[in-house]
Amino acid sequence: MKKLNLAIIGQGRSGKDIHGKYYISDDNKYFNVKYVVEADEFRRKVSEERYPGCKTFESYQELFKISDIDLVVNATYSEMHYSITKDLLLHGKNVLVEKPFGRSRYECDELIRIAEEKGLVLAVFQQTFFAPFYRFVYDVIKSGKLGDIKQINVRYNSLSRRWDWQTLQKKCAGGTYNTGPHPIGMGLGFLDFDKEARLEYSKLDIALASGDSDDYAKILISAPKKPLVDIEISSIDAYSDYNVKVQGTRGTLKSTPKNYEMTYICDGENPKRPVIETFLKDDKGNPVYCSENLIKHTESGTFNGTAFDVGTRTLYEELYYKISEGREMSVTPQVAAEIISVIEAVHAQNPLPLKY
Repeated sequence: MKKLNLAIIGQGRSGKDIHGKYYISDDNKYFNVKYVVEADEFRRKVSEERYPGCKTFESYQELFKISDIDLVVNATYSEMHYSITKDLLLHGKNVLVEKPFGRSRYECDELIRIAEEKGLVLAVFQQTFFAPFYRFVYDVIKSGKLGDIKQINVRYNSLSRRWDWQTLQKKCAGGTYNTGPHPIGMGLGFLDFDKEARLEYSKLDIALASGDSDDYAKILISAPKKPLVDIEISSIDAYSDYNVKVQGTRGTLKSTPKNYEMTYICDGENPKRPVIETFLKDDKGNPVYCSENLIKHTESGTFNGTAFDVGTRTLYEELYYKISEGREMSVTPQVAAEIISVIEAVHAQNPLPLKY
C-alpha cells in the first residue's frame, strides 16, 4: 500500500497531540508526514524530530508551489479554518479541516461548493461519529431493545475553568464552537440528520471562563415522530456520570466513552394492567401506593477505544480511500455543515456581549 503525502498546518494541542499522535502510531498505514507548517520556531524544530524527513515552513502559502501533496490538514485556530481552507482549495489542495467547520453555514456551504467545482476532497475532522460508544448507542436505539425512544440526553459536562483563546468569541471559540460539534453532532446523528429537525430552545451563558464566550449551553432539538434531544455543554457540572442517556418505553441506557449500563423490560414479562379508577387498597382495606416490582434485565459493558484512537484511525482510513479510490466517506462535509447551522442558530438566539 502506497502512503499518501500529507502536510499539516498547526502543531498545537490538536495538530500535535491528536493528529500527530496518530501519524507516529502503528495505526497510520496511510499517510507520510512530508510537510509541517507552524508559526512557532520551537514547534517547527520539534516537528522535524518527530516526523523524520519532513520539511517545515512558517507560512502555509509555501505549500501552494509544492505538487506532491495529497492532503493538507488544517489544524489552525478555529477562526482560521474557513479562510485557510478556502485558500487551500482555491490552490488545488485536498483538505481535512479541524472542527468547527466554520463560523456560519454560509462559510461551510462556500467551501463545499469550491471543493465540488474543483473536484477536490474536502473532509471535516468529526471523529466522534466513529467512536465505539456512539456507534453502540446508535445501534441500540435502532434495535428497538429500549422500545419507542422518547428522549436522548447528551452531556459534555465537567467542573472546570478555561482562560485561553478557547474562551474568546473573536477566535470562533467557546463551548458550543469548540466542544459542541461532538455532542450536537451526536444528537443530530441520533435523529438521522432529519431534514425537519428544529432547534426548540437554547441558552448560552458564561460561568467560569475568563473570556467572553460561552462555557454553559443548553440546547433542545426535536424532529417529527422522533425523540427529544437534550444537549448540555457545561463547565459547572461536577456530577454528570454519563455522556449519553437514552430513555425508551422499555428502559434506559446510559453511556460514557468507556462503559455503559442498560436496564430494560421485555415484552410479555410484565402484562399490561387494567386501570383502577378508585383508590388502591391492600387486603385489609388500607390505602396503598401504586407500585409493583417489574421484571427487569440489566446489562453493562466496556468499549475498546475512543474517538481519539479508533475514531481518528477510522476517519483517516476512510479519507485515504476517498482520495485514492473515490470511496464515499461516512461523515460528509454536508453533515458537518448541519452541525454548524445549529451552533450558528444558538448564538443568534443568545448573543453575548463582545469584550475582547
